Amino acid sequence: MAIKMTRSRFLISSAWLLQVAAWFLPVVTSIGGGRIDPLYGLGAFLAASSAVWPGATFLGTWYDAALATLSVVTTIVFIVGSPWVALRGTRSLQRASAGAAAVAFLVNAHWYVLLSPNGWVSGLGIGYFLWWSSFLVLATGLFDLAGQQDAAESTYNQTALLPR
Repeated sequence: MAIKMTRSRFLISSAWLLQVAAWFLPVVTSIGGGRIDPLYGLGAFLAASSAVWPGATFLGTWYDAALATLSVVTTIVFIVGSPWVALRGTRSLQRASAGAAAVAFLVNAHWYVLLSPNGWVSGLGIGYFLWWSSFLVLATGLFDLAGQQDAAESTYNQTALLPR
């Protein structure tokens, strides 16, 4: 039995590939204009997670800690929730999750702003941009998936109303 790859499934799979690749690529290469050893995806996730670890020292304000925590939460929700939503979720849950992924894309843009001294990006690596874009690609795929199901139901309802 062959499995048909629809546009929405392709987009959702692509979002997952972007997310996985980002965990192994450089995310941060410099901070404040000074070069550092590249911080890869897993290390960046753990560094952002340190904002909520008891006893951990997080460098930054409460606002920075809140944004880092939001990034961690969006990543965990992406990893844990998106497969279930794509495979088993209702249309309304897929639509809501697509909206949440779009909001996560906007929220996670804060790293682009925070790590850019004087308005010029100097410290973000390819891993960040793959991770960041995975939220937008996931949102697009979930919106498409929910829309396809709406269209299928609409077609079914229309044909049911035709006289025999």
